[in-house]
Amino acid sequence: VQLQASGGGLVQAGGSLRLSCAASGSIAGIKATRWYRQAPGKEREWVAVMTSGTINYSDSVKGRFTISRDRAKKTVYLQMDSLEPEDTAIYYCNVATVYREYWGQGTLVTVSS
Repeated sequence: VQLQASGGGLVQAGGSLRLSCAASGSIAGIKATRWYRQAPGKEREWVAVMTSGTINYSDSVKGRFTISRDRAKKTVYLQMDSLEPEDTAIYYCNVATVYREYWGQGTLVTVSS
C-alpha cells in the first residue's frame, strides 16, 4: 500500500489549500492518521492527528487547519485556512497501524506574504 499526497502549491497569506492523502489500498489495524510538516532548516513536526475517537492539532495550526477523512475513497484531507508564511513547508501524511507506519511522499506548500 502506498500513500499519495497532493494538493500543495503556492498561495498568498490568508488563503486556503486542501491537501489530500490517498491510500492505494486498504490498510488494516489503523491506530492514527497524522499530518506532519517540515519547514526549511527545521525538524519535522506533527500538525494534526486523527484516531478512531479523537482529533487534535498543534497549537500553531489550531483553529485554522481541519483534518478529515473519506473512508470510501481511502483518503485523508487537511483543510488549511488563514494560511501564514510560517506554514510554508513540505507536508507529509502518515498512517500508523499496529503493524507498521506508512508515509506519503510529501507535498510542498508555499505561502507568500
